[in-house]
Amino acid sequence: MKTAFTAKFLLYSLLLVLVFFPLGAAAMESEDCLGCHEDIETVGEELFINAAVFDVTAHAELGCSACHESVTDEHPDDGLEVSKAACLDCHDEIGEQYAKTAHVEYAACGDCHNPHQVRGLNEVSGYDLNQQCASCHETDDVVSSHSEWLTQADRHIAKLPCISCHTDSEDYVIVLYMTQRESKAVMGDFELSTYQDLVALAKQEDVKSLIDLDNDNKISLAELSTFNFDSTYRSMRLQATLTPADVSHTVETLDSRWDCSFCHVSGTERMQTSFLALPTAEGTYQRIEVERGAVLNALNGPPDFYMMGATRSTLMSILGLLIVIGGTLLPIGHGSLRFLTRKNRMGKGE
Repeated sequence: MKTAFTAKFLLYSLLLVLVFFPLGAAAMESEDCLGCHEDIETVGEELFINAAVFDVTAHAELGCSACHESVTDEHPDDGLEVSKAACLDCHDEIGEQYAKTAHVEYAACGDCHNPHQVRGLNEVSGYDLNQQCASCHETDDVVSSHSEWLTQADRHIAKLPCISCHTDSEDYVIVLYMTQRESKAVMGDFELSTYQDLVALAKQEDVKSLIDLDNDNKISLAELSTFNFDSTYRSMRLQATLTPADVSHTVETLDSRWDCSFCHVSGTERMQTSFLALPTAEGTYQRIEVERGAVLNALNGPPDFYMMGATRSTLMSILGLLIVIGGTLLPIGHGSLRFLTRKNRMGKGE
């Protein structure tokens, strides 16, 4: 009886110790890791991690120990080498796609993606998407090579992330960003507005209130028009970019991308869905739905994103066709009449 009681007491005691006093070899919490690694003077530039940036990544939800299993509470005094998980341990499907591309011979995952900064497609700006590509591909070289077949290549490359064409996504969305002049000069260049810039404009309100006037988390055509024509924001501009709805690592160019009508065609579905992306305090972006088709409105949409052929007028198309037909038939009819009446005219001349 006494023996059974003693055994139970020891078992419960052991469980309490395990619950309230973890073993010394247990992994550190992420907060403990960042206590040192967010101080660049302590760990150096190579091991520095910006906690504010890391906290909003998908990897932060998993925690540091998910990739660095060997780190214990005794780190770094234990002298153990820090283990690093392979990206393909989790991203095996992406790895299979990437392995079939020419890029695999030149760049590993970490060459393009910093695991402590990586974010989802919806959480970065369309302009940031090209930073990884630009680390190897000089913009001037890209423009030059595309100019061999693409009309106004510089405009296309300035407005589109590389993955708009070099991916196998079938669906696309147009994403709007708020930009402002670098200086108060009338002809100053535009740059992306930061969260701090928009907070200063919104004052005590949410930054969404600058354009989402009724606070319904949806931007209407009327609200776009109000923003564009409001003199308060004359130094600001909505800029747009076409981005894929999802992203792959196939880095391929589908046959449809060589066809101008893929984008420049009236009523195309992929040109109707759009969002406004606003910067957040955490350094990411939040998307707000824009009224379907509003972004391509010639008068109220983004001033630098009118796509030729995307907003055709049926009436104007009919009138244009009649003009072409009339212009063709008139000389043909005139010539035919002159030919048929040539004898009469010759007789009069005699």
